[in-house]
Amino acid sequence: MNIARRSIDSALLIWLLILSCIFGGWWGYANIGRLEDPSFTIKAAVVTTTYPGASAAQVAQEVTEPLESAIQQMAEVDTLTSTNMPGYSRISVDIVSSYPGSELSQLWDVLRRRVSDASGDLPEGANAPVVNDGFGDVYGLYFAVTAPGFSDAEIHEIGTFLRRELLTIDGVADVLLAGLPEEAIFIQPDMPIVSNLGISPDAIVGQVQSATRVVETGSLRSGDGRLPFDMPEGTDSLAALAELTVTIGDQVLHLTDIADVSRGRVEAPRQIIRFNGEEAFTLGVAGISSQNIVTTGERVDMRLAELVEELPHGVDVHPIYRQHEIVDRASTDFVWNLAASVAIVVVVLAIFMGLRAAIVVGATLLLTVVGTFFFMGIFAIEMERISLGALIIAMGMLVDNAIVVAEGMQVKMLAGRSSRDAADEAVGRVQIPLLGATVIGIMAFSGIGLSPDSTGEFLFSLFAVVGISLLLSWVLALTVTPLLAHYFFRRGDGDGSEQYSGPIFRGYARMLRLAIRARWVVVAGLLGTTIFCFWAFGQVESQFFPYSNTPQFYAHYTLPRGTDIATVAEHMERAEQWLLARDDVASVSTFLGSGATRFMLTYSAHEPMPNYGHFIIRTRDVSQIPTLRVELREYAAEVMPEGELRTERPAFGPGGGAAIEARLSGPDPAVLRGLAHKVDAAMATSSSDVVDLRTDWREWEPVLVPQYATRRAQAAGLTRADVAEAILMGSEGVAIAVYRERDRQIPIVIRGRHASDAINVLNQIVWSDAAGGIFRWGRLSTGSRSNHATRSSIAATAFRP
Repeated sequence: MNIARRSIDSALLIWLLILSCIFGGWWGYANIGRLEDPSFTIKAAVVTTTYPGASAAQVAQEVTEPLESAIQQMAEVDTLTSTNMPGYSRISVDIVSSYPGSELSQLWDVLRRRVSDASGDLPEGANAPVVNDGFGDVYGLYFAVTAPGFSDAEIHEIGTFLRRELLTIDGVADVLLAGLPEEAIFIQPDMPIVSNLGISPDAIVGQVQSATRVVETGSLRSGDGRLPFDMPEGTDSLAALAELTVTIGDQVLHLTDIADVSRGRVEAPRQIIRFNGEEAFTLGVAGISSQNIVTTGERVDMRLAELVEELPHGVDVHPIYRQHEIVDRASTDFVWNLAASVAIVVVVLAIFMGLRAAIVVGATLLLTVVGTFFFMGIFAIEMERISLGALIIAMGMLVDNAIVVAEGMQVKMLAGRSSRDAADEAVGRVQIPLLGATVIGIMAFSGIGLSPDSTGEFLFSLFAVVGISLLLSWVLALTVTPLLAHYFFRRGDGDGSEQYSGPIFRGYARMLRLAIRARWVVVAGLLGTTIFCFWAFGQVESQFFPYSNTPQFYAHYTLPRGTDIATVAEHMERAEQWLLARDDVASVSTFLGSGATRFMLTYSAHEPMPNYGHFIIRTRDVSQIPTLRVELREYAAEVMPEGELRTERPAFGPGGGAAIEARLSGPDPAVLRGLAHKVDAAMATSSSDVVDLRTDWREWEPVLVPQYATRRAQAAGLTRADVAEAILMGSEGVAIAVYRERDRQIPIVIRGRHASDAINVLNQIVWSDAAGGIFRWGRLSTGSRSNHATRSSIAATAFRP
């Protein structure tokens, strides 16, 4: 017996199916996860190693080389890209795109073992390599906190308080703070006094380390138990640290007698953040992936509103990005689009097939969409841009099966057949062809959804939702549609031809007869139309993933290598004030030294560089972005010509990097730079659309080169280490201990009183334990170096606007 006829005879089972779709769909819609973008695995890790005092060439040869050799033994590795700078090695590890994301955690364990084994071959003085694979963590609730007038210690307390409270919210996985003020305790000896008294710097260092060290004291048996000794904590205030004593023979001196002790910010912080021109720190909140981000975001908003009341007056929390609002808006828009789609289908079918057929097909379409949510909940497919878009894309195909079945039954019943016979005849001859057409429609999306790379992982929900909805539409068309037609269609006594006797069908028949008579004209017209469409299609701009409809974009600003972060801050402030004065700008978040916390899965932060600045610019409306991007570039070219500013608009889907990249490799850095300039020139003249040309080696960086006289130093009892430590002490300072303040560990730095001044560095006193005395030295020459070692490759890149 035919499925449709059986469905009418088993009406109770079909009604159970209908109710399952309705209530199951309601359950699925309420419980499935909601995200902005579908999750995909970022198949990359970064291995960083510090080697203080080493040049870029030394880092490349002594650190990067052995680590790369060990990592390259992994068959799953696709490419390795190394960046070598003075004292710093960074190796980017990209895994083969077809490697399953579910097995990456095991692969990262293998990578760590390889790196750990290779670290034994690193030179003395190189720190242990650090493997970072946490690039998939997304802090979709992203806030800037401003606290003007508060001390740095108070700002840290505010940040710690907010993080601690937000971590207690149900659904919050992690809270990340960034941009907090970087402080240090500075001890600046008066070197003339120290030298006259013959005080070794080691004596000062030893006293400070002894006062701040945490030491074990053991325990003592007492009766049946043991009592541990609880030594008093080390120096617990800046005043106590300043009152430390140094013994010189029979004389005891306080640290303040021979040095200045102060607390302040470091001169070269790793990152500076501002929001709308005010100094700020950021608060990134990540939700648990298995929970609804909309619900979690609402809880965070409610708790933040309560916490703001508890914070001191003047502390403000500003939203930078609120993923839950975007997701909630997308879900709401989808519901309205769904209602509009069903209404359109009903209206169109009512015009061409009658109101009864419109109700039957419209009800089947609604059940198909609702039932799809039920299966999305079962298979843990989140509601995000791609899955919702898949339902919209499939909407036109979902009605096809029901229309074919409904139209066939309607004709048969108008011809006098019973609903059971009409269902038997109408469905019996089309059920297999309809299944074939449904499978073909599903397979059209299989190439995208089943691709083994990140694109396939990102778009898998497109294939899955289309497949589920189309198969469900076929099942419902063979079961629910005949049952509803049984209830709604009326039985006629003619031959069924009256269904096609209306004015629309008569007009359509006349047009067909005319087309047949003028068939050569029709064929020529179709051929011309096809040629025109091919031409027009070539004029459409090609882009695999469209731009995001969020009204924001990014700006990247880079000054020449060696530029101090304070200079970058001055330049960025000019553009910042220009942007804030515009009516089309809603907010400006400024990041100096590195990019923002990953607040979108498709956002990729720039690697840390002191000469780098970054804007996240939010506009009033998404339509204002193109004009603002052009005007910002023109402003930067006029007011900030020393730097390189490029803008970037976020797009849906994985990506990153430049649209066009050329990689040059070789042993000679001078030749590589020359070739890179030629590639730049070729790209610049190839098309007016090529902009933002740059090479990843950047500019040569000026350096100060001490002229070390080996024989004279040996005669004086000085070593290279003595001189290097004196230079470090006279410039940035030497970290000798940590000052503990609650959960913070603030470095204690000993340095000269006029640090960062080349003239005073020339007059720096060098202490020699071997010679038992101090010496003055000083001769510097100015040189330059590449900021990368020769084994790195140059990449010339370009963007299209």
